[in-house]
Amino acid sequence: MIELKTVEDLENYQRAVSRRSKSIVAAAGLGLILTFLVTLMIGNYSLSITDILSILSGMSGDSVGSYIIIDVRVPRLLCCIAVGAALSASGLVMQSLFKNPMASPSVLGISSGAAFGAALALAFGIGGFMGRYMVPGMAFIFCFLTMGAVYMLARTKYGVVSTTLLLAGVAIGAFFSGMLSLLQYVVNENVLSGIVYWTMGSFNNCGWQSFQLAIIPISAGLLIMLFSIKELNLIAAGEEQAANIGVNIKKLRILMILATSLAVGGSVAISGVIGFVGLIVPHIFRMLVGPNHALLIPLCVFGGGIFMIAMDTIAKSAFAMALPVGVLTSLIGAPFFIYVMRTRKNEIWD
Repeated sequence: MIELKTVEDLENYQRAVSRRSKSIVAAAGLGLILTFLVTLMIGNYSLSITDILSILSGMSGDSVGSYIIIDVRVPRLLCCIAVGAALSASGLVMQSLFKNPMASPSVLGISSGAAFGAALALAFGIGGFMGRYMVPGMAFIFCFLTMGAVYMLARTKYGVVSTTLLLAGVAIGAFFSGMLSLLQYVVNENVLSGIVYWTMGSFNNCGWQSFQLAIIPISAGLLIMLFSIKELNLIAAGEEQAANIGVNIKKLRILMILATSLAVGGSVAISGVIGFVGLIVPHIFRMLVGPNHALLIPLCVFGGGIFMIAMDTIAKSAFAMALPVGVLTSLIGAPFFIYVMRTRKNEIWD
């Protein structure tokens, strides 16, 4: 226990904590950069780090290597980073907002609604007015429709209670999952394979267009979360205390739901449904650095990106045939999460 006897002691302690926090975030950011560069070398077309740096700087004469790096690997990895950051940060916010360690982007039915919207586009061409953005556009639209339905269902004359909102999310999510199953039952086999593959989650079709489509809503959602760090820290300590200090709980809840919808909608639109990321990554960092969102949000952004790059690289390289990354995250993540819950359950949420 640190003894703070004077104001000077307190100021020195705060400066030390600030330096430590900045060092942790900087280390996570450096880790993401190194992961990005190392992963660029992995693939059927082998390239050294020197080749990678030459291509990225525009000084390479290898046209094939330049195409593979600039037009294939870089946009795919950027999509991995964006999706991992969005899902991890959204899971963190949901867990803090609803005081539920099991909360994740899927708990409010967002992923199920987005999956159903994309399936409608694949099955019947609904949303064709959006052209090549038909499938991601319908996923994004249904993401917001789902969130609106959940909020309206949970709303009462006394406001929106967190527990009621969670239950409404589970109900709406179950409804859209049932509708998706019905849709898969009635469509022909060719369409069915596309729907099933999309709902498993994959970055195989991610290029620069996908990244450009996702980066705006994901960035908007993450920025809203970053600007709400103080309020999230206060509400994590208790809603009653936060309200007494002056935090508008209702406004914060709506704002965080909007931020989560933007981030998750942007990620689901380009990669399909990828589970587990928003559940385990926030818990890992919460155990490492505690409940301070000023640390947790940037760590989830960097750490989520690292995790998603690692999962995608394993999914496409470690097996005879490329696995959908959503399948791999579930297969690896669920047992690991059970292990964490069994061995360190007292450290996760205290």
